[in-house]
Amino acid sequence: MKLAREAAGAGPLVSGFARGGFRVDDKIFLGLLLTPRRADGWVPPAVEALDDAALAPVLGLDPAPEFVLLGTGATLARPPAALTQALAARDIGLEVMDSRAAARAWGLLRGEGRWVVAALYPWG
Repeated sequence: MKLAREAAGAGPLVSGFARGGFRVDDKIFLGLLLTPRRADGWVPPAVEALDDAALAPVLGLDPAPEFVLLGTGATLARPPAALTQALAARDIGLEVMDSRAAARAWGLLRGEGRWVVAALYPWG
């Protein structure tokens, strides 16, 4: 599946899905961390073990992101309440959905110029 690239969105955008992962430019990532400035491969822990330390590469953004867009794989899975609390203590929100929906939402939010980050579990 191919996604249309939003012209107004600065930084990396997911342009499609391939082999259970995400296409960003000419690279394919299974797990993916996105900031407005870069895209990095990510080997995430099990969703039930996810904590803010696993998200450290995207949480160190200056200024801090409005929220983390968390894609939990092929289906929605709730992360631990401790993660939500740790992010709230830093005034960072958390939006959780399946990874394909999160990849599409990333493009829309960046097209609006929103200062967000994303952590996407492999969907395949």
